[in-house]
Amino acid sequence: MLPPADRLVGAQLDRYVGDKLYWVLHAPRQTGKTTFLQDWARKINAGGEAVACYVSLESCQGITDRAEAMVNIHKAVCASSEKAGLPVPELPLDTAYSAEFLLQNTMQKWAKLVSPKPLVVLFDEADVLTGDPLISFLRQLRSGFADRGVGKFPVSIALVGMRDLRDYITAAKDGIAPNPGSPFNIKEDSVFISNFNKNDVAALFAQRTEETGQKITDEAIAYLYEQSWGQPWIVNNLFKRATIQVLDKDDYQTITLDHIATAREQMILARETHLDALSVRLHDPKIRRVIETIIAGQVDFSITRTNPDIELATDLGLIKWDNAAGFKISNPIYEDILTRHLNSSYYDNLPSPTEWKWQKADGKLDMESLLKEFQGFWRSHSEIWEEMAGYTEVFPHLLLTAFLQRLLNGGGRTDREVAAGRGRMDLRIEYMGDKFIIEIKLVRNRDNPEKVREDGLRQIADYRDKAAPGAPSYLMIFDRRDKTKEKSWDERISWEKVGEITVIGC
Repeated sequence: MLPPADRLVGAQLDRYVGDKLYWVLHAPRQTGKTTFLQDWARKINAGGEAVACYVSLESCQGITDRAEAMVNIHKAVCASSEKAGLPVPELPLDTAYSAEFLLQNTMQKWAKLVSPKPLVVLFDEADVLTGDPLISFLRQLRSGFADRGVGKFPVSIALVGMRDLRDYITAAKDGIAPNPGSPFNIKEDSVFISNFNKNDVAALFAQRTEETGQKITDEAIAYLYEQSWGQPWIVNNLFKRATIQVLDKDDYQTITLDHIATAREQMILARETHLDALSVRLHDPKIRRVIETIIAGQVDFSITRTNPDIELATDLGLIKWDNAAGFKISNPIYEDILTRHLNSSYYDNLPSPTEWKWQKADGKLDMESLLKEFQGFWRSHSEIWEEMAGYTEVFPHLLLTAFLQRLLNGGGRTDREVAAGRGRMDLRIEYMGDKFIIEIKLVRNRDNPEKVREDGLRQIADYRDKAAPGAPSYLMIFDRRDKTKEKSWDERISWEKVGEITVIGC
């Protein structure tokens, strides 16, 4: 356990209470928001100078009626207050307290009950509120803000969720951006909670080493951080699996990269709720546009850091901005999860691996035979399968990765690297100790095929030197131009050796 408050970016916690300020905390799911809130409430209460209460608004999920939502919020406040051992602000739920004033009156009575100490309220899951309930909730908090103080109204309120407050208001107003008169213009700060850094990851496992004597190699820490980019849920899940499932829970041998790699595969195949929830987001047209652009490596000048679709995908934790590479999927594990979700229909309908020629006599991977088998499959089935594809812009990427997953079937490891604007997907495959590099490039109507080929040869050489020096390398070029469909398959399919790189045309 690492103190989540240490990862708050831009927060001034003591000032929020001392100066009577309202603020917003936003970050993707499973990053430590709730843990922080509950921990901070305990610390405030232990200090004795103020009273703090954590209140989850999760019970308001899906409620569109304003009156029903306000009653639910009131009940959530009462339940949380009772659980915390605080006075309960019971109010008669009748016409005397209509939806427009119920929350405001609840907060007023609650502040009076806990006086002479100031009241601090931490509202978690604020992003479940939408439409009229959200606007009413914010307006009632703003109405009480001017009179906030001991015995009058909470001196400090935090609204916590996945998105910044301006995004809630914009959604509630059918896409109209908030203006200075918006119902929560009293907000002091928008604070973000960051992922673990590499030192945090090492410090987390060091606690286990101190407790049990079990150690972990530097290589394993580096690989875990590279795969997770410090996403707290992933880090904890991989450590847990490596120490309890990959190894027996009573086996305290040193954790190696192989143990973490096995835990990674287990976690992905287990389809944990957190990872499945991310995958569901891919059906949102806004998210689809962003993810498809990144996977395809396309250039889209409307995809900027201030674009609402990008902000949504970033707030959900699906993507990140990298100064060197541009927009990327947040980490390689999410990249793997999202790709597997998108290509699952292809994976599930591919023939059995026993029908393909892809292994050598010693059981090792015959990559050339495997990719020739893929060329044959592409020739026979791509046109029909593409008609049923969802993410058509990245159909070649998804079909090839499904093909590789189906044949390797957990016996190897595939690392992907994609970023918007680069026009490529890089794959690094490890199987029985051997490494292979594959780069996917698309030729579209506007592209010069010779330039795409030249760029691909240069890019795959650079990637190979960085990711797996000396590994057999394959540049796969999918010609997606309209006029290509007029050619025969014998003209479309090609296989050529250029130095140490094999160029494969599809």
